[in-house]
Amino acid sequence: MTHVLAIDQGTTSSRAIVFDATMRIVAKAQQEFPQHFPQSGWVEHDPADLWSTTVATCRDAIEGASLRPADIAAIGITNQRETTVIWDRRTGRPIHNAIVWQDRRTSDICARLREAGHEETVTDRTGLLLDPYFCGTKIAWLLDNVEGARARAEAGQLAFGTVDSWLIWNLTGGAVHATDATNASRTMLYDLHKGRWSQTMCDMLGVPMALLPEVRDSDASFGATRADLFGAEIPIIGVAGDQQAATIGQACFRPGMVKSTYGTGCFALLNTGDTPVRSQNRLLTTIAYQFGGRPTYALEGSIFVAGAVVQWLRDGLTLIRDAEEAQVLAAQADPAQDVVLVPAFTGLGAPYWRPECRGALFGLTRATGPRELARAALESVGFQTRDLLKAMWSDWQPDARNTLRVDGGLSASDWAMQFLADILDVQVDRPEILETTALGAAWLAGRGIDLYPDQADFADSWRVARRFEPEMSLDARARKVASWEAAIRALTN
Repeated sequence: MTHVLAIDQGTTSSRAIVFDATMRIVAKAQQEFPQHFPQSGWVEHDPADLWSTTVATCRDAIEGASLRPADIAAIGITNQRETTVIWDRRTGRPIHNAIVWQDRRTSDICARLREAGHEETVTDRTGLLLDPYFCGTKIAWLLDNVEGARARAEAGQLAFGTVDSWLIWNLTGGAVHATDATNASRTMLYDLHKGRWSQTMCDMLGVPMALLPEVRDSDASFGATRADLFGAEIPIIGVAGDQQAATIGQACFRPGMVKSTYGTGCFALLNTGDTPVRSQNRLLTTIAYQFGGRPTYALEGSIFVAGAVVQWLRDGLTLIRDAEEAQVLAAQADPAQDVVLVPAFTGLGAPYWRPECRGALFGLTRATGPRELARAALESVGFQTRDLLKAMWSDWQPDARNTLRVDGGLSASDWAMQFLADILDVQVDRPEILETTALGAAWLAGRGIDLYPDQADFADSWRVARRFEPEMSLDARARKVASWEAAIRALTN
């Protein structure tokens, strides 16, 4: 039993990756699933799709590795965070589609709570902001809009979970209703300082505590899979939300280290050690990981649209056939055109938190074409990251300008990563293993069974594949930043 299986359940696809005893990838499988958009700004998933694609990819990955299920020593789970599922404890059936983290339907609930003066309490207890992004208001909406849901929840008949909890429940045949501290910290219901569910927050949002899962350490045991799923019972050891798993996979274990993951969105986390730093720039205070009952905290900034902007070029505008074509077009763009895209398709995330904003293009001319739009799309990711890190470094140490470690699908784009280094004026390191989210989940599982090294040795094993150094002139950087900031002002004023 020298292999570990990492489940990486994401926003647009489910993936399973088999790692060997040296943390080398030996097989992986991936399946996309449908996105549902009932109204503008609403995003849903069918929980059955999340479950079925997870099981299918696990089976495919094990088979692809030419292994027997009994050869898998443990399973680690990482998941899209904040996506909210409520299901019946007896039947296991969801009461509604999952409300995805990108969904903005609870903007009015957040506005009412803000007007009632609750935002300070929310931030003080949870480290978060009053925003539709988080689970709390999503749960409230489901209880108030699904017939009979509130009464059933109060009677203890329903269970809430982020996607990790939903998968664990199904993997264990309903034996375990649990989450880890990183996912709990994203619900707007968890007291960061006391390390438990907050009665104050549950009362504020009208969420019965009977709905909530047990909170465990990130490297804890979460039961074992049903034998009929894969042909053997496999221990589930280690769970972390996707961005925290990427932080672990990037070996960002020292305070001050920062990583940025480019998937559907972009998420930057800065390790602040055992101190929960209160942001003065509307960033989030969150749990990076929790071992032995002791949390390590982080500052986080979230961009709602990063890799999704490339999907928009492909599926929405049909300008490209694949992601690689985006950087080819961007490299051919007319340098004299100053086209700026603010991809606020579902609102602006950190540090603005303007859910009502929508995307906009600035600087269009008759000569603007696919090349310029592709460049503006890729540049938007760098600009948004700059806004995040500028705020983050200000909260942590005003003079800090640390190396940025990057991962996720879009980090494979040399063009996008070079622009990121240029616009940030810092070194950008891309690791040898880009699957850092899955690697983080795998390390949690492997460490839990003493197959993988401890934190220090794991950090020493981290290797950079390519380093991007800033090349842009000071004048060019200032001009581009000024155009971006003008676009943001136009959109938010």
